[in-house]
Amino acid sequence: MNKLKTATLTQLAILVAVIILMAFTPLGYIRTLGLEITFVMIPVIIGAITIGPGAGAFLGFVFGLTSFIQCFGMSPFGATLFAINPIYCFIVCVVTRTLMGWLCGLIFKCFPEKNLAAYSISSLSGALLNTLFFMSALILLFGKTEFIMGFRGSMGVIEFVVAFVGINGLVEAVACFVIATAISRAVARYTKH
Repeated sequence: MNKLKTATLTQLAILVAVIILMAFTPLGYIRTLGLEITFVMIPVIIGAITIGPGAGAFLGFVFGLTSFIQCFGMSPFGATLFAINPIYCFIVCVVTRTLMGWLCGLIFKCFPEKNLAAYSISSLSGALLNTLFFMSALILLFGKTEFIMGFRGSMGVIEFVVAFVGINGLVEAVACFVIATAISRAVARYTKH
């Protein structure tokens, strides 16, 4: 039992370190023309699948905190949201990512057979849930602000969401589908939780 706890804590510590490394180096984000494509959710998904929903929620919380810290001058988009409403910004950054990690782990647990489909669907769900929760919270909490209305212009909400997450959502989904599936399967073969 102690070996299992030690292995789990070690795995969590490694994934937290990877999240922090990715969040504060160019490894975790591609920033172009106001868009931020993130790969920081990949270690969250790996932990949610290989350790469980609780670990996914914890790692999602760490990811969210790093995202919230970026709002203090590292991300122009995040800094603007923080200036408008810090509490809403915290919800958009932290709560959505925590929920994503937890649900990703639950989705994996729903598969009775832990085959390629279980890993692939769970990995893809992490990226899709991250985008869904982030954009939903953004629209719900900041949708009527001048800042977001300036982005939207004459577009409706659906058009804005599609335009805003079109390319970055697709890149994130493909990266999570391929990378998180491969790594989580490899890790699961060598660890037992």
